Amino acid sequence: MGEMVVKHLRDGRRRFDAQAKRELIEACLQPGVSVAGLALAHGVNANLLRKWISRHQHGSGHRRLTSAVVAKAPAAFIPVVASGVAERIECRLRATLRNGVEVDFGVAGKDELPTLLQLLDRLPCSGSKRG
Repeated sequence: MGEMVVKHLRDGRRRFDAQAKRELIEACLQPGVSVAGLALAHGVNANLLRKWISRHQHGSGHRRLTSAVVAKAPAAFIPVVASGVAERIECRLRATLRNGVEVDFGVAGKDELPTLLQLLDRLPCSGSKRG
C-alpha cells in the first residue's frame, strides 16, 4: 500500500491517494479484519475509514470498486424470514412472593403479561410503595 496522505491543506484536512485509499477499503472488506486496527495502522481516523467503506458499499457518487472485491467478503448477517409464525405467543407465569406465597397464573398470552406484571407489582407484599 502506498503513502496515504498526498497533500496537507491549510485548514488541517488531508488529501489521500486514491489507489492507497482503494487498497485500504479492499483490506477492510476481508473477513475478520478490524477496521479500527487498520485505520490506526495507516494513520487514518477510524470514523473516516468507515465513511469511505460505506460510500463504497452504497456507491454514493464515488467510483465503486470491482464487484470481485465485494464478492470476496461474506455477508455479515443472514436474512431471517418469518413464515408460519403463530400470532399468539403464550407462556406459563408463576411467581413466589416475598411472604413465601406462590402464585400460578397458568398460561398467559403476550397481551396479558403487562397487566399481570402490574398487578403483581401493586400487591402489598411486593415491596411497591404504590397503592
